[in-house]
Amino acid sequence: MRQMFDRIAPTYDKLNHLMSLGIDRRWRRKAVDALGKFNPQQILDIATGTGDFALLMARRIKPQHITGADISEGMMVVGREKVLKEGMQDTISFEHEDCMSLSFPDGSFDAVTSAYGVRNFQDLDKGLREMHRVLRPGGHLLIVELTPPPSFPMKQLFWVYAHVVMPLLGRLISHDNSAYTYLPASMEAFPQPEQMEGILKRAGFTEVVWKRFTFGISTMYLAKK
Repeated sequence: MRQMFDRIAPTYDKLNHLMSLGIDRRWRRKAVDALGKFNPQQILDIATGTGDFALLMARRIKPQHITGADISEGMMVVGREKVLKEGMQDTISFEHEDCMSLSFPDGSFDAVTSAYGVRNFQDLDKGLREMHRVLRPGGHLLIVELTPPPSFPMKQLFWVYAHVVMPLLGRLISHDNSAYTYLPASMEAFPQPEQMEGILKRAGFTEVVWKRFTFGISTMYLAKK
């Protein structure tokens, strides 16, 4: 998994925006604005990748500090370059972390976030418990994740797009044969929102709310510790 993300890091942002036709930017903005109402000052961005979500939070929420955590050094190399380019190095830092066993003390952060990374967790329950552990009491969890649309005809149309178009674009641009066949498989294996609500509560979160974006292609989850 780590090697795959290291390989696709240079083209990761370009492919994400291309494959979502740019709509993912709107999904991210809506999610960040939902979190911004709580004015978190210390934020942990799990599976931060190239730091896109961390940069968006820095611009729109303006917290004191955001720690981007990821298992892929290749992704974070790209992220550090972007942060330097935007002059955000005093606000955003990156740490090599295993999301299954975070090194941060209990109750370290006002908010813990993850945009399109939770579906890659080796053990979803364990990863969510770690996110809960490092969150301070009263703090908030924000997850944005890809989900297959639940209803006809978008469900069928998206299946074709995910299994035919996505892998083709992935091979052409990233030259990686596995990464963008993995994407639709990981989406389909991820729980639907109704199930995810129960999983979040089992991990210790309360006041769980979720919202589908664009016919259910993406879903936002917001919860409290």
